[in-house]
Amino acid sequence: MTDRPGTPGGAVPPAEPELRGIDLARRALEEAREAARASGKSVGQGRSSPRRSSRSGARRRSGWSGPRPDDRDPQPLSKLATSIARSRGWSTKVAEGTVFGHWSGVVGEDIAAHAKPVKLENGVLSVTAESTAWATQLRLLQAQLLAKISAAVGPGVVRSLRISGPTAPSWRKGERHIRGRGPRDTYG
Repeated sequence: MTDRPGTPGGAVPPAEPELRGIDLARRALEEAREAARASGKSVGQGRSSPRRSSRSGARRRSGWSGPRPDDRDPQPLSKLATSIARSRGWSTKVAEGTVFGHWSGVVGEDIAAHAKPVKLENGVLSVTAESTAWATQLRLLQAQLLAKISAAVGPGVVRSLRISGPTAPSWRKGERHIRGRGPRDTYG
């Protein structure tokens, strides 16, 4: 043994050979296991597993989900999309889109064949009918239509309907229009 300045007793421990490759990995694993034992944990307890942490907070009896539906099972895309929309505050926009996208499913095939939604603004849905007769019929069925829409997309999305018939042709044509009664003033 050689005396080395600055070490107690002047003793130098024997030099260990330099570890490489697999020997270095084994040594690191052994040191990690020893550190885990010293801290009171058994090896593998530090990892998070589905059994230990659940989203609902309830403890599970086993690592398998079993025959009943579980939050660890694959979820339908519609359920995931709904939860994302709800968490980000998009629920009203999705409901508004449902009114337009699934109009025939919401109000029925017969009504959808003769009327279509135009815009939804501040809870007022504007609907255009193909004829004045259909517009009148839809005004009479307004309460039932609101109930169907509320059942399909939820309450409060559409609060009232504005139903209009087809627009009449305009006699105002061209750049140089003259104000007045138009073509009717030359008759009789």
